[in-house]
Amino acid sequence: MDDKKMTRQEKREKQIEEIKDLMEQNGGVVKAAQLYTLGMDYRRIQSFVEMGVIERVKNGYYSMDFRNKREEDIIGTLFSDCVLSMESALYCYRYLKQKPYKWTIAVDKNTSKSRFKLDYPLVTPYYTEPDVLKQGVTKIELGSGEMSIYRKERLMCDILKYEDRMDRTDLQQALKCFLMDKNKDIAKLLFYAKERKVLAKVRNQIGVWL
Repeated sequence: MDDKKMTRQEKREKQIEEIKDLMEQNGGVVKAAQLYTLGMDYRRIQSFVEMGVIERVKNGYYSMDFRNKREEDIIGTLFSDCVLSMESALYCYRYLKQKPYKWTIAVDKNTSKSRFKLDYPLVTPYYTEPDVLKQGVTKIELGSGEMSIYRKERLMCDILKYEDRMDRTDLQQALKCFLMDKNKDIAKLLFYAKERKVLAKVRNQIGVWL
């Protein structure tokens, strides 16, 4: 139907369907700039928020039925430039049996801290130097998309570097699982241990069991 011949209600319903399609294509969360491509402006977006059609997740991000979205899709969409680390990465590698109640991600130290002020899902950022952030990164499937994650060998170095921030039981379980992992690469482990300045810890807590 020609848009000019549509009633105001029909135009609204058409735009709502377009928003739903856009949400589905982007893991359930979209940026304001993406909504602008549908011919919306800020005032139009706000009217949909007031109507309860869409929800403001955080500054510049919107969703539909946000609380029912999978956490994995939300994390992958909001923090695509970050890297899964610490407990979250351990869980993804099945080194931890119980899913952590918060997401731990590594992020460029120059990133605004306001990005992580979310009621849902809970996120704990690890701020790091840009060049360090990129060391030992690979990709895994997360939700309906992909997310960066540290390789197992780099991850072991990180949990030893920040072991005072971890539950002792989780730390020991992760180390044990790594030792039992047939796909571990000791040469890479030692390389990252030097880079992360934890060579002594790696030798003391992992090396003695190899």
